Amino acid sequence: MLLKKIKSPILRYALLTVAAGILLLLFFILSVYWGAWGQLPKKEELSNFQYQRASEVYTIDSVLIGKFYLYDRQPIPFEAIPQHLLDALVAIEDERFYGHSGIDYPSLGRVAIKTLLMQDQSSGGGSTLTQQLAKNLYPRRDRKRTNIAVDKLKEMVIASRLEDIYTKDEILTHYLNTVSFGDNTFGIESASLKFFNKRAKDLSVDEGATLVGMLKATYGYNPRIFPEKSLSRRNLVLHAMAENELLSAEKKDSLIDIPIALDYREYDNNDGLAPYFREEVRKKMQKWSLQQREDGNDYNIYTDGLKIYTTLDYNMQYWAEAAMREHMTSLQSQFEKSYGKNAPWLTDKKLIQKVVRSTDVYKKLKALKLNDAQIMDSLKIKKPMLLTDWEGEKTVESSSYDSIVHYMKFLNTGSLSIDPNTGAVRTWIGGVDFEHFKYDHVAQSKRQVGSTFKPIVYTTALETGISPCDYFSAREVEYENLKGWSPGNSGDEDEAYLNYSMEQALSNSVNTVTVKVLEETGLTNVMTMAKNMGVFTKLPEEPSIALGTGELYLNELAGVYATYLNDGKAVLPYLINRITDQKDSLLTEFEPKQAKTRAFSEETRQIMLEMMKSTVNSGTASRIRTTYKLKNDIAGKTGTTQNNKDAWFVALTPKMLHVTWVGLDHHEIGFRSTALGQGANAALPMFAKFMQELNRHPSYDSITKARFSTPSPEVVRLMDCEPVKRDGFFKRLFTNPNKKKKKDFERKSSGR
Repeated sequence: MLLKKIKSPILRYALLTVAAGILLLLFFILSVYWGAWGQLPKKEELSNFQYQRASEVYTIDSVLIGKFYLYDRQPIPFEAIPQHLLDALVAIEDERFYGHSGIDYPSLGRVAIKTLLMQDQSSGGGSTLTQQLAKNLYPRRDRKRTNIAVDKLKEMVIASRLEDIYTKDEILTHYLNTVSFGDNTFGIESASLKFFNKRAKDLSVDEGATLVGMLKATYGYNPRIFPEKSLSRRNLVLHAMAENELLSAEKKDSLIDIPIALDYREYDNNDGLAPYFREEVRKKMQKWSLQQREDGNDYNIYTDGLKIYTTLDYNMQYWAEAAMREHMTSLQSQFEKSYGKNAPWLTDKKLIQKVVRSTDVYKKLKALKLNDAQIMDSLKIKKPMLLTDWEGEKTVESSSYDSIVHYMKFLNTGSLSIDPNTGAVRTWIGGVDFEHFKYDHVAQSKRQVGSTFKPIVYTTALETGISPCDYFSAREVEYENLKGWSPGNSGDEDEAYLNYSMEQALSNSVNTVTVKVLEETGLTNVMTMAKNMGVFTKLPEEPSIALGTGELYLNELAGVYATYLNDGKAVLPYLINRITDQKDSLLTEFEPKQAKTRAFSEETRQIMLEMMKSTVNSGTASRIRTTYKLKNDIAGKTGTTQNNKDAWFVALTPKMLHVTWVGLDHHEIGFRSTALGQGANAALPMFAKFMQELNRHPSYDSITKARFSTPSPEVVRLMDCEPVKRDGFFKRLFTNPNKKKKKDFERKSSGR
């Protein structure tokens, strides 16, 4: 009717066009609302959405050391968010937040006029924090420009529904828990921990403004990558707070002059404290979640926000790693200098080829059907590469082949500290560098244990009736029924005339005596004792086992030695105390595991400790006293394997057991000399430096000042004898020290 009164056809056509456009727009809006462009979440779904949460790994002293996640997110309640952070967010992102119901119509009008009509891109996007929350919860799947209108309308509808369900405080909380800070980091708590190494509740005003400022462009305003741009953006946030009367002008002016001081901490598998330990925890957690699933409980360690409370001591681990780096830096330098230009990683082409062929990069090229020559040509192509050594990282022109050879030469290590009464792990170092050497030398690697096996032999001997003051000749013997096997010592010719007491033989690690003690004791008895003391690996039932030719895991050896400190009962080292859900409700608690019965008597335990004290006080581990000046109560045992390929040291204190191994991943390479590669030189210093640091901190007096109990009068009496007896004149006269005694090794089924 109205149109008929309009005489001008042009005006009438224009009005019809506008009306048609309005109807089309209304139809488009309704089609989005009704789900024609994809279903929108109902209020029920919006009121029950769940975050994917990172699971957190804590030390025994409640320090967060790692996370397991698909998305690095740690949601926190509203009460844990400081007011200044909320003020900064509202001031810079949505200053009318408390006045709208999810959609800011004045902002939309501004965007429509400036952006669409005037082509002014500085007008902003017009999205409210509630709309941004909608986008966080339901990310845009299609980035095409044609879908922007659909996405915007969807977010507006979802925002309106969110406003109906949640309070403003709850919306801000959900937003800050879901927003991305880049690099797979979600939520203010995770961002705060990453950039400032503190909880969100502890952020200062300027730190909070820095993080809020990142939200406009998480990469462009990343304070680690672009500090100047981030500083400028932070100050803009502070200005916005002042303009909205959320911050005084005086406070703003004082904060603007403060530089950004990051304490950046990446929760990355390769970095941070105790990476090998964290990886072992992850493996244990995967097994646990699988067992829980079988019991009807479905827990995902990457998404369910579990809290894993471990046995690790943060400070002890930190100091153990520092000691490792200091010692291994020096030892690596000595090791390389000892070989010089004749190093096997430079000259042994057969070994190099073997190592190259074992790498993943070689196997990938092999899978492409390339022949060996083609693969080697490919691996030798030079390009800029980042190589690491103890001096740090450096970019050099290198090839994959050169890189493999470079990492061949690195000494590696494994060390472990446990509470000997429970098996609780206090420190765990699986290698020198988790990024480049993933193989864990605590839980994955089996190595020959050398002389660290000898205490098992002597323990068995005592249990079978041999006295600590029984003497055994140090003269070398050739065992004809063992293919002429002839274990020797590193001493001088005069040793052929000496007879050692059990204590002296063990403290000085005399090979010839240990084999004779084994022979007298009975190999079968020793094998049984090893099992009773916690050895679960199958060992070769050969006399050479006395000298440690068997291969054990490092954590297995630790459990064995714990028997000397835990009333003769072996323990199983464990890593996790308890697991809780995100609300700290207990899910599982782990109890220490130890043998139910003693492996040997209390008298034997005391005697063995006295023998191993002698190892430290005057034997092969005397550097503990002479070089490192440690006065703590310490017993110990060194170990060095054939051709100096494995160096060991086991330290026993009343409240801590520590095991260290040093060697190379490639068994073919050993130390150039025993002086360099023996346990006392290659492994012992790592413990000694660690113990020196512990001694500096009174909070660890319970470990460092602990004392061994006094041995019983009977034990003192049994050990009261001369350590060494020399053969008489006539026996020496008719003994040729250069001629080995020949005999058969007697395989006894039992000892005396």
